[in-house]
Order: sequence, then structure tokens, then C-alpha cells
Amino acid sequence: MPPMIDPESDEDEEHVQVSSKETRRQKRQFDHDEENDEEGRKRGGSRPSSSKHRNGRSSKESARHTRSKRRNKTSNKALQGASGGYAWEDEIKRSWDLVTVDDEGDMAALAASIIEARKKRTAQKNITPYQRGIIRTLILVLDCSEAMLEKDMRPNRHAMLVQYSIDFVHEFFDQNPISQIGIVSMRNGLAHMISQVSGNPQDHVDALKSIRKQEPKGNPSLQNALAMSRGLLLPVPPHCTKEVLVIFGALSSTDPGDIHLTIGSLVQDGIRVKIIGLSAQVAICRELCKATNYGDESFYKVPLDETHCKELFDEAVTPLPVNKINKGFTLVKMGFPTRIFEEAPTFCACHSKLLYGGYFCPNCQSKVCSLPMVCPCCDLMLILSTHLARSYHHLMPLKTFSEVPTQETFPTENCFSCQARFPMIKNHKSGELLTSSRYRCEDCRQDFCIDCDVFIHENLHNCPGCESQPTIT
Repeated sequence: MPPMIDPESDEDEEHVQVSSKETRRQKRQFDHDEENDEEGRKRGGSRPSSSKHRNGRSSKESARHTRSKRRNKTSNKALQGASGGYAWEDEIKRSWDLVTVDDEGDMAALAASIIEARKKRTAQKNITPYQRGIIRTLILVLDCSEAMLEKDMRPNRHAMLVQYSIDFVHEFFDQNPISQIGIVSMRNGLAHMISQVSGNPQDHVDALKSIRKQEPKGNPSLQNALAMSRGLLLPVPPHCTKEVLVIFGALSSTDPGDIHLTIGSLVQDGIRVKIIGLSAQVAICRELCKATNYGDESFYKVPLDETHCKELFDEAVTPLPVNKINKGFTLVKMGFPTRIFEEAPTFCACHSKLLYGGYFCPNCQSKVCSLPMVCPCCDLMLILSTHLARSYHHLMPLKTFSEVPTQETFPTENCFSCQARFPMIKNHKSGELLTSSRYRCEDCRQDFCIDCDVFIHENLHNCPGCESQPTIT
């Protein structure tokens, strides 16, 4: 029996009844006393005993009062707060109350240090050089079931998923210009094709915007989505990596057959699956990621909030390392076409549209609209030299800049890249620097601000200080 508090008497307000054994013992004692009184009255015959009668009546009334008080007691131990009263009487602790300020009430230095620490985490990435498959073919599988109507992520899961998918497409082609993407959705127990496998990011963005107004319905079918993804990845050349990124928001999958057979076919075809689960972990999803990633279960993750979900999307942008089991090709034949302008429009081989000029394949002389693209006639990979250069940074990533300690004397007051003055974040009371706001390249020994550090590692992928040094040949 849970602890009980009597709100009627002053004594019982502080008394907490921990067990009901004492109550049952008192009740048995009271029944035993009543039986003794009854036997005494029978033995005494007609002789009245006013004192016994009064004592019996008073004991009955006290017992009746005790039972009524027991019925009025409520088990409100769960409603007690930290101070002993009710929980709603305690002082409310808000998240912004935990922020500490200095003696002058200024929190500008604290806010600046928090922002800088967040940018610093963004710039810190894995710089270990791996052999990676930079020519990727990825199938993005989106959950459009009724589970995506949950509002644990604002405005709801479906709207957030579509927006993050659009951002992912832009970032994916910016970091992997010679790769391709296809999009599949799970809705009403079926797998639907959203966009075909192609290297044009605008086609995928338009397709994602079209499903933004569709209301999620039914249950997802993970087996149907994996089967369709496998069919889209079958014609992919062997020198390309085959990947599937699943955004799974439900806790179950409505499958028409044995999903373990589908998982076995994915393993045989060398298709690697990564899952971002918006709900609790699902056993079949963990088994799927473990089987298709050579026993590694880290490819199945559940985000904590919207920010963590965005970070998981960004992790999928980086190409996967090529291990000893999944060996890749060392040499791949590619074509570098030139753009030619025509006086009369001609049909392109990729979309059959009339265009003035385009890119002509150096192998079969077929015209295509844009690059990068696989030639529809001879299956030759057509790219530009800039595309190959932008994909090279995954193989040799830029080293992380080290933060300059505050105890050192600074050689300059301006950032080497943007020439902006370094901010001075000090403690107003002691006057000490909270952070130097300087990040130094270990090779050229030049200092950069946090904004330039993030831009160099996320977009530029080359150190301006190292590139500005003269090369002696």
C-alpha cells in the first residue's frame, strides 16, 4: 500500500502511513474486543452494566470514525514535491534560469563563447585519410506513413523530414558532384518512386516539394522499399558504391513476405544501408544495418532532437570508407566533354528536348544537357575537371586547425583570411580572456577566426595560408 497523508488533522498531516499491517492488527483487536463484550453481556444475563455499555459504544464510535478517516485518505505520495508539499507548489526551474552571468549581469561573453564552441564542433571532423568511394549511387527512402504526423519535431515529422531532405540533396551534390541520388517513399504499405536515379539536384528538389503537401497515410513497408531500392541499384556500374539511406519513423513494418530474404539479397549485391530512426530502436532495423555493414551497428541511429537529426543527415554526405571486404576499382574510364553552341536546336540524348548546344560525349558524340551525367548511349561517365577536384577532398581531408591558448602572445590582431579583427571575449570581473578566438594551421602557422575556420573546412577544403606560400620547383 503506498504512503498516505491525512489532510484533516494536524497530527496526521505529518504522519505518513507506510504499511497497512498496523491497520489490520488494530481491526482484529477491535473485533476481538467486541466478541468479549458480547460474551460478557450473555453471561451477566439481565443485569445492566452501564459502564460496559458506555465503553462499548465509545469504542464503536471511535472505530467508525477511524474507518471513515481511512476512506478519506488519498495516496498522494506521487504528488509530493521536493520541499515536502505538492509538486506544483515548488519553484519552477526553467532552462534559461540555469544560465550563469557575471556580477554585472552581462551574459554577452557567455553567449559568444557558446556560439564559438558550437562552430568549433562543426569544424571538427574526421581527418583520417581513407580510401573512399567518391562515385556514389544513393537511394533516399522516406517514411510517409501516419507515424510521420507526430509533432515531437516541429511542425511535425513529415514537414521537418521533407525540409531536411531538400537540404541534404543540396549538400550531397555540393560535396559529391559526380554521384547520383534516387528517392523512394513508403506510404500505405507500398513503395512509391519519387524521383529516378540522376545527378541533377533540381529534379530531386522539385520532387520533394511535390510531396510536401501530401498527407502521410497508412503503414510503412520496409521490405517493399528495400526491394525497389535494390532494383534501382542493379544497373549501377561496379565501380560505384551502392547505398540506401532510410528515414524510418514508425515502430513496425507491414511486409508482404520474409524481409530476411530481402536483407540477404542486399548483402549479396553489396548494398550498404543506413537508417535514421525517428522513434525508438526497432530490432529489424538494427539487424538490417548490422548485416549490410559487415557487423557494424553504428549505422542505425536515433536522433535526440531536431539539431541532432540534422547532424545525422550531414554524416551521410561523407562517402563511406572502402574496406578490405568491399574492395573498389582503382581505375575508372571517364569522359571530359566540351560545351558547344549551335545555331539550330537539336535533340539531347538524355531528355529528348530541343536545345541550342550542349555537351558532346567524346566517345559517341551524343549530346547531353548538363554534367555530371552517364552517357545514355555508351554509358561513359561524363564530368568536368572541377567536379573531380571537388570530390578529391574526401580522400585527403584538410587538417583540423588547433585553438591558440590564451596564455600566448598573439603575433597579429587580424584574421589572415578575412582580415577582420579578432573578438576579445573577456571576463568583466577579472579581465581574463575566456578564449583566444584564434585557430592556427599547423603547416603555415597562420591564425584564422572561427567563421573562416568553419568555411575553410566545410566549403573551401584548402588552407589559404598554405596555398599563398610560393612553390619552389
